[in-house]
Amino acid sequence: MTTNNIVLPDLLRSLSPVELITRMREKTTGSRDRWPLSCAIVLATTLVFIAFLAKLISATKKRRSGREGSSGRGGYGYKLPPGSTGWPLVGDTFAWFGAVASSHPPRFVEQQVKRYGKIFSCRLLGKPAVVSADPAFNRFVMQNEGKLFQSSYPKSFRDLVGKNGVITTQGEQQRKLHSIASNMMRLEKLKCHFLEDIQLVMLQSICEFPDNQVIVLQDVCRKVAINLMVNQLLGMSSESDIDAMARLFSDFVDGCLSLPINLPGFAYHTAMKARNHIVSKINETIAKNRRLQDSGEVGNGVLGRLLDEESLPDEAVADFIINLIFAGNETTAKTMLFAIYFLTQCPRALKELREEQEGLKRHNAAEAEMLTWQDYKAMPFTQCVIDETLRLGGIAIWLMREAKEDVAYQDYIIPKGCFVVPFLSAVHLDEDLYPEALDFNPWRWLNPENQEKRNWRNSPFYAPFGGGARFCPGAEVARLQIALFLHYFVTNYRWTQLKEDRMSFFPSARLVNGFQVRLNRRKSTLIDSPK
Repeated sequence: MTTNNIVLPDLLRSLSPVELITRMREKTTGSRDRWPLSCAIVLATTLVFIAFLAKLISATKKRRSGREGSSGRGGYGYKLPPGSTGWPLVGDTFAWFGAVASSHPPRFVEQQVKRYGKIFSCRLLGKPAVVSADPAFNRFVMQNEGKLFQSSYPKSFRDLVGKNGVITTQGEQQRKLHSIASNMMRLEKLKCHFLEDIQLVMLQSICEFPDNQVIVLQDVCRKVAINLMVNQLLGMSSESDIDAMARLFSDFVDGCLSLPINLPGFAYHTAMKARNHIVSKINETIAKNRRLQDSGEVGNGVLGRLLDEESLPDEAVADFIINLIFAGNETTAKTMLFAIYFLTQCPRALKELREEQEGLKRHNAAEAEMLTWQDYKAMPFTQCVIDETLRLGGIAIWLMREAKEDVAYQDYIIPKGCFVVPFLSAVHLDEDLYPEALDFNPWRWLNPENQEKRNWRNSPFYAPFGGGARFCPGAEVARLQIALFLHYFVTNYRWTQLKEDRMSFFPSARLVNGFQVRLNRRKSTLIDSPK
């Protein structure tokens, strides 16, 4: 038998690897002894890979045809929402993360919605996934957290935020930690503990830049947010401690969605080292507060009150604090940054915001007082700017959940273990819900028709802080911090953008060039106070 007229798959089936190599050596050189062994090994490896790939493609085609023949059952024995499996092995993972890393994260979701509807199936990270741009289904998932669904995060993320944190724990422990966090940030405590502390940090952090100073605003906002969090949570205030924590958390965040390879040179390795340093600093503060407790005193910050009021082991306390710093830093720093970015592109909105904040500043000028809680509640347009920034550039753009059991929804059955992904940003940028959705338009929130949507605690159409059992316990604190940042920044400075920039949301939300600006102090801030 000759091989001249045999196609590759037939050849692979008819000959063993040894026979195939022997036959090829004879055809190539006419002798079994002249063909180098290394070439034989390379060819054998290549042919085995081709055979594997051919088999994989064949299996994928069969699975797709099976899906079409079973009315959307997807080859899993369940009637999943319509969709596709994407590429072999990787599924839609590359297309998904390519969109998320862009300035328009819902791009992939919007393409699939046009083909399959607002709830569709795909494959992410090697597993079947149900993705939703449907407000009602998103709310259903969030409201059934811990019952039908549970949070699901990559290994790198779980390792870094810790097994005892409010973000990653499940069930009763998650409810307990969420309750503790919510209690620590109650409205009364915002007025008593946070309002003045936040303003002191702002005065120290952003009000002392000289005229004509060039800054990278992304770095400034990150440092301000870390300063706020470690000051309020740990009672730290020294600049060296704050600078160190800012650097550590920068490395920490970069590793949260990285490959979990714990070798030098990989983001995960750098992030785990940063985590160890952060835990060490938290443990030092815990020990200090324990000593104060022994002497009958209560330590500073949320940590001091946490140790005094709750009974948690030190390891759980460290993870709890890391979770709060991580969540608070991401939300606050990036929303501050994006708000200034959007305002720079919309001079009319910046003018109205500045006029509102200047009015509050004049109101307090006589006694040089800091803003009061009444002042904070008298910022209607500032709140519109914050809401519009969170709609366009929200940090929690999608949630990763997993079905705890087979879940029936409408005509579909979502199997146990399937990823379920409410894509919140796709709802926030839906033209049917928000006309001209890609435009920064704070005035849309003054429209009476949008008041129901605007209820960010319960609205299915606007959920920048998530919902259900995992609703962000620090949402009110974050909004207070952002509003006060805007007050002190826009009343102290004018600025000129020096370099073009755009948003990206992977591995974390950011502006790709950091938003470099030149600051000019406003004349009203240069007048000496009366002697």
